[in-house]
Amino acid sequence: MYNNSNSGMSSNSDGAPNGSDSKKLRVEEALPSRVIHIRKLPNEASETEVIALGLPFGKVTNILTLKGKNQAFLEMGTEEAAVTMVNYYSKVTPLIRNIQVFIQYSNHKELKTDAANQRTQAVLQAVSAAQSPGSEVQEVLAAVSSPVLRIIIDNMFYPVTLDVLQQIFSKFGTVMKIITFTKNNQFQALLQFSDPVSAQQAKLALDGQNIYNSCCTLRIDFSKLVNLNVKYNNDKSRDYTRPELPAGDGQPSFDPTVAVAFSKDSSSLLGKIPGRSHFYLSSFELDIFLTACFFSSQPLLLLPASGSVTGVYGDVQRVKILYNKKDSALIQMSESNQAQLAMSHLNGQKMYGKIIRVTLSKHQTVALPRDGLDDQGLTKDFANSPLHRFKKPGSKNFQNIFPPSATLHLSNIPQDVTEDDLRLLFSNTGGTVKAFKFFQDRKMALIQMSTVEEAIQALIDLHNYNMGGNQHLRVSFSKSTI
Repeated sequence: MYNNSNSGMSSNSDGAPNGSDSKKLRVEEALPSRVIHIRKLPNEASETEVIALGLPFGKVTNILTLKGKNQAFLEMGTEEAAVTMVNYYSKVTPLIRNIQVFIQYSNHKELKTDAANQRTQAVLQAVSAAQSPGSEVQEVLAAVSSPVLRIIIDNMFYPVTLDVLQQIFSKFGTVMKIITFTKNNQFQALLQFSDPVSAQQAKLALDGQNIYNSCCTLRIDFSKLVNLNVKYNNDKSRDYTRPELPAGDGQPSFDPTVAVAFSKDSSSLLGKIPGRSHFYLSSFELDIFLTACFFSSQPLLLLPASGSVTGVYGDVQRVKILYNKKDSALIQMSESNQAQLAMSHLNGQKMYGKIIRVTLSKHQTVALPRDGLDDQGLTKDFANSPLHRFKKPGSKNFQNIFPPSATLHLSNIPQDVTEDDLRLLFSNTGGTVKAFKFFQDRKMALIQMSTVEEAIQALIDLHNYNMGGNQHLRVSFSKSTI
């Protein structure tokens, strides 16, 4: 059936004997072994698909494919796993690419392949990691042979584009197609590689990783689809094999300035979000100090103590009201991604009956006034404030940043404070409380205002509010509803 001169493999059993010993060989081959012999493979069958045959029954520890003979040897982690596999396929026809293959025990007790074959080991590691305990056999087989990944972005505090996904995933193979969409209020994507192995390696390496520091977390599963049908090349979908596809009606094309390179020195996949570390507020008529306070992680000095606000989107370093245009200001954040978050979440929001316009500034920093120059208090420096919310790397605060919403999350609530107390407190900000819900420990709660604008106002007024006993209320936007 085969000989021991196969490239890259040796065995601790003898080769096939000749003549009258052939019947003895057949008896020996029928004995259980953790090495499985697979015959009549399709010409285009991949290592991944062969491994997938054994994966549902236990750990696959080695593989040898004989392309010229359309055969393969699969080594299971235990003899018990191999027995279960052979018994299963004696009742269920094993298929690869809808072609029947034949499975039996090998007379080899183990496989000894070239240890330098890194690709084989990478395939084994990637495919084994794809197995989910308790999965049905056919589901596992379908999953590990699919080149399509389903991607969900958690903690998406900055837009993730097709270009960004393509750059990240192309590190593991050729990205053929991407389709993005929103489902259950979550940004999702389907991404097709040129082969299943690349998809498995990408899932193994990227699942649970952050695209940017402390945000945009990748959640990756295999899709049941094996091919994506892309009709348009635009900001929602792209077929990289067909650049001639139209953009579609009303669909913008890609913005190449958004694409960023990999950062090897960063704990996240792309490092800090590109862009300047400050932004420019313009064209709104309101108390600029209240506005700056809304972005800030510390109180602004011209506000009463009860009006101080900690950061919603980052740590404010400096604030400068423009001398000749006092309805506008420059606000410098500690990091560029914080400026991007504030801009993406707050531009176009309504406050004090006016629409906020937020854009990136051409200035790199907010300059402090020269010594001895009185700028009428228009510039404030908060770099050394003890109240920065995002100063600690990896803080859980990064995971609780959400766009403005009508529902607010309250924490640090004293035990003796009742629902009526909090309803009254928030009603006094000028809005209407629509719903309220305590968490089980009563230290946290959700409160829903009638509009997003009312919730913004309540956050400005009541974040860091002294509830007595030097216990200050913490207020942030919530993604939940009541």
